[in-house]
Amino acid sequence: MSGGLFDLSGKVALVTGGNSGLGLGFARGIARQGGDVVIWGRDEGKNAAAVAELESLGVRAAARAVDVASEEAVSAGYDALLADFGRVDTVIANAGMPPNTRSILTTTSEEYHTLLNTNMHGAFYTLQQGAKLMVARAEGGEPGGSLVFCGSLSLFQGVPGIAPYAAAKGGIGAALRCMAVELGQYGIRANTIAPGYIKTGFSGGRQDGSAQPEDEWNDIDKIFAGKAALRRPGFAVDFEGIAAYLASDASSFHTGDTIVIDGAALIHI
Repeated sequence: MSGGLFDLSGKVALVTGGNSGLGLGFARGIARQGGDVVIWGRDEGKNAAAVAELESLGVRAAARAVDVASEEAVSAGYDALLADFGRVDTVIANAGMPPNTRSILTTTSEEYHTLLNTNMHGAFYTLQQGAKLMVARAEGGEPGGSLVFCGSLSLFQGVPGIAPYAAAKGGIGAALRCMAVELGQYGIRANTIAPGYIKTGFSGGRQDGSAQPEDEWNDIDKIFAGKAALRRPGFAVDFEGIAAYLASDASSFHTGDTIVIDGAALIHI
């Protein structure tokens, strides 16, 4: 339900990769505060299920199969969004593929470019074109908007074997800071969220993204839980609040930041 400090009534958010896992957690957080949500994902079945869930929260929702690695597909996706919803207030660039390499010594050019095409270039196209729409609205007398990138702890930590993945996260993280400075004159904020280890459907997480007791954790979950000060993995539900906050007017003076949500894994000794 909408209302309160994070009220999103009348606002529209786009979440790429929003049909499951962390992306769906972002979308749920926005919908719970009354914001309408458009998700982009390439699995039509997951898209339909996600839309049904979001609509059950009392908001309008839609999904479209969009390959963010294609600038033309991103443009067509925004055209459809505007035709159906008339505006976009928040863009969360979350779509991306997991690391596809094991060593810098064996990484092929094809692996490198395949990952960057989605994780870096796709995020850039999504954020850039969303920003253009927000600027046009600002020039029409309605400033504001929120650009969000889903990064990772590889923004800060060296992790063996995933250099292309880290390069994409680091590159867009830097680009977001530039966007924050350039677009501030239009009231547009730009921030990165850096999650720690998150238990999603890929690792046996619940479809609704809720927290799970320790007896449902696998061995990998337990390893990463041991690295966090809070002694547990993250869950998609842990990211509903940050999505609602960044989409809301409550964050109107918060920009150029990288927000770490990792149970204090990054600083835990």
